[in-house]
Amino acid sequence: MAPRLFELAGSFTFEGHRLAYTEYGAGEQVVVLTHGIMFTRRMHAPLARELAGAGFRVITLDLLGHGESDRPTESWRYSIPAFGVQVLALLDHLGIERAVLGGTSLGANVSLEIAVAAPERALGMIVEMPVLDNAIVAGLLTFAPLLFAARFLPFTVDSVALAARLVPHGNQWVDVITDTLEQRPAAMAALLHGVFFGRIAPPKAVRRQISVPALVIGHEGDPIHPFGDADTLAEDLPDAEFVQARSPVELRTDPERLTAAILEFTQRCHEPAPARRSG
Repeated sequence: MAPRLFELAGSFTFEGHRLAYTEYGAGEQVVVLTHGIMFTRRMHAPLARELAGAGFRVITLDLLGHGESDRPTESWRYSIPAFGVQVLALLDHLGIERAVLGGTSLGANVSLEIAVAAPERALGMIVEMPVLDNAIVAGLLTFAPLLFAARFLPFTVDSVALAARLVPHGNQWVDVITDTLEQRPAAMAALLHGVFFGRIAPPKAVRRQISVPALVIGHEGDPIHPFGDADTLAEDLPDAEFVQARSPVELRTDPERLTAAILEFTQRCHEPAPARRSG
């Protein structure tokens, strides 16, 4: 039987607030994964374990306002660029110079922001379900009622959170959903306001100058993460490859194909530069 992989939960302080993370595996080849909005780092645990089993050190982070990290109630603390700074602070805290950066939805956009602000820290990007121009209207229609409820009907958010806490834990995806439902009204309102009224993603002209290699994963049938956004992003980025998922949940429910693509891309990103060029 294979030995159990090393997993360690930790935290550090960033601008006076606690940020929580989990490390899987060990070694010099590092991958950092960030979650979707209102989700937690637990959503990437299966992928992190697969990558760690292949020899990578994988770190999953709860961004500010999510999971076990602090949840301040000032909306100015929340934005995609600010989340990018938090990921860089995580790298600094752990003494990591460069890593492959990956994420889903909000986390995908965070990786793009880091590739713009600090490309020297990114060996590559795994960009699943990016949120660009085509998703803005659907995103507002989806999250505006949540923002309204958090601001003006906070008891509804509290009631859902209480019900989620009563659900037995132990199943990966049940735990992911209950984690997501355990919101705090004031912090949730600040998070949604800060993210959706700030910069969602680098503009097209900036994206076209990103030199970091990217694996873009998109799918059809989801207006919040439309296929057109992922396809357009792959065309915008100078060094990108595109993989079409069969559904929005393929990486969670039938992960073998996409996990293999992510693993192969990650291995190439960690090869020495001459080897990447010759390939």
